[in-house]
Amino acid sequence: MSYRVEITSRALRDLAGICKRIDAETTARAARWFDGMEKAINRLEEHPPRALVTPEHRKLRHFLYGKKPHVYGIIYAIEEDTSTVYVLHIHIRSPGRANMPKR
Repeated sequence: MSYRVEITSRALRDLAGICKRIDAETTARAARWFDGMEKAINRLEEHPPRALVTPEHRKLRHFLYGKKPHVYGIIYAIEEDTSTVYVLHIHIRSPGRANMPKR
């Protein structure tokens, strides 16, 4: 089953900020990295439930893109009724988050 991927206005703003921050319009390496992120997002068309459920909300999922220290989290929701994936937010992972104790 194929899903339609929709990027919300907030996620588009996130992408624009990332593009500007990494200087993707003028640096070839950054542009390749940014293109890779876009491809990773578009791969959600094929089997979006494969990613982990977010700890904050069971109906949201997330996956990570990039290598340290440039790791970004992509948060999305799946609407099964319409076979649509909504990319909601893209954020840089804070360096200390992985080392936080679990409750």
